[in-house]
Amino acid sequence: MRKFAAEKSKNLLAHRKLLAAGLRRHPTSSLISSQSSSHSHNYLPHSSFLLRFLTTSAANPSAPSESMASDYSSTPVKIDSINPKVLECEYAVRGEIVNLAQKLQEDLKVNPDSHPFDEIIYCNIGNPQSLGQQPITFFREVLALCDHPAILDKAETQGLFSADSIERAFQILDQIPGRATGAYSHSQGIKGLRDTICAGIEARDGFPADPNDIFLTDGASPAVHMMMQLLIRSKSDGILCPIPQYPLYSASIALHGGTLVPYYLDEATGWGLEVSDVKKQLETARSKGVNVRALVVINPGNPTGQVLAESNQQEIVDFCKKEGLVLLADEVYQENIYVPDKQFHSFKKVARSMGYGEKDISLVSFQSVSKGYYGECGKRGGYMEVTGFAPEIREQIYKVSSVNLCSNISGQILASLVMNPPKVGDESYESYTAERDAILSSLARRAKTLEEALNSLEGVTCNRAEGAMYLFPCIDLPNKAIEAAKAVNTAPDAFYARRLLNATGVVVVPGSGFGQVPGTWHFRCTILPQEDRIPAIVSRLSEFHKAFMDEYRD
Repeated sequence: MRKFAAEKSKNLLAHRKLLAAGLRRHPTSSLISSQSSSHSHNYLPHSSFLLRFLTTSAANPSAPSESMASDYSSTPVKIDSINPKVLECEYAVRGEIVNLAQKLQEDLKVNPDSHPFDEIIYCNIGNPQSLGQQPITFFREVLALCDHPAILDKAETQGLFSADSIERAFQILDQIPGRATGAYSHSQGIKGLRDTICAGIEARDGFPADPNDIFLTDGASPAVHMMMQLLIRSKSDGILCPIPQYPLYSASIALHGGTLVPYYLDEATGWGLEVSDVKKQLETARSKGVNVRALVVINPGNPTGQVLAESNQQEIVDFCKKEGLVLLADEVYQENIYVPDKQFHSFKKVARSMGYGEKDISLVSFQSVSKGYYGECGKRGGYMEVTGFAPEIREQIYKVSSVNLCSNISGQILASLVMNPPKVGDESYESYTAERDAILSSLARRAKTLEEALNSLEGVTCNRAEGAMYLFPCIDLPNKAIEAAKAVNTAPDAFYARRLLNATGVVVVPGSGFGQVPGTWHFRCTILPQEDRIPAIVSRLSEFHKAFMDEYRD
């Protein structure tokens, strides 16, 4: 049966290739140069986001041409009549460089010899399975059985699925209304799955967790938006965010009409978080009339890859307690630790270990099934654990979550599996741990290889990746390159990233999309391409960088 299926798949793939070879498309217009403006580093007004959005949209290869736009002149919605908060919002991880990459990919499909490379390598986003990472077998077996419970009673199932995946599927189905993954659930998520997640949190932290504190969401991003929606009332409300930061935060603050208050991570100390600097930024914002509501901490760091020391986390908890700030803890990379001298501690564990209880500090922790060793980005699963909020506030959070009815059930199931994987004695335990450890050890090797390669390049320095999925090297660009970027109204690191893409097919994200100390330039590169592809990426990057530096040498 499996042999027949494999042959059928092979024939189908061959047929698709023949179809693709026969496609003929209209010639595409020539590529236009980048028009994104150089970054202003005053994050408080967000005016730079609006300016860059408007200019990069003009250069966006997927944007409509003037002739196309004129066809819509009689329609009621104009660019100057839409919500200005949407214009202000920007998300660099899928911005202009990625749009160009997608166009180049289409070019290659039509004419494989149209560019000096034969494929696009997406190092721009933490999307592991798109780059070849395989899903965890146990997780997918449970999902398959829950989605098609009719096969649970078939004799063949015992030979195809592990006994513990079958048992887990039965347990989960008993908790789902109507035993149907296509049914709505409670707006916070299925109660039994929240119980399972709490058991996992308790095992991790050594402190109790309450299922009523868990809000299951479609990935961590909706949970972040939910909290911004709750906390931001107007432009006078501010959120302290690390710079560099994951653009979800700047985008969500802009969309909800707030003010981003930056605090800079210290690159010289491995992207250290200095509470004294955070305090200065807080005081400066308050002196300008900004009511700072919360502090965002990303641990392990994105895009910077650092892992906070527990002593540093204690300082942060004390700071939030003293200043009356909500602590928004982005902990989605908690499984991604690559160095022996660091380990993950949740902020809730740190706060409880310091003696702070439920009524002492407001803390929201975000977790996702998209990261870790599982990389189930497309399943859209995640949750937030909300503690330290009065009952009447909790009711409002529940009301907001109810507007979306519920998160998807497959994502909910995965979140419960991530927090409660197979244990010693389970049939799947050995295969599960082998898959998990192989992925994490490979990621550690890839991080080290790329770090060493980047540090070998002229004018490039790169801190080690202690965790997460990224490297964020600093590039000392020649003045001629900076002037060339200014001539085309582009941030210098975006100019570099565009040139890298056009020469090699490698997609990275300019550091200006994450924020950086003024006068410094970076790019974010994932460590996710499969290990056997890393040497080719290193080779392409090294050859390009040498040629680029020679071309623009002062």
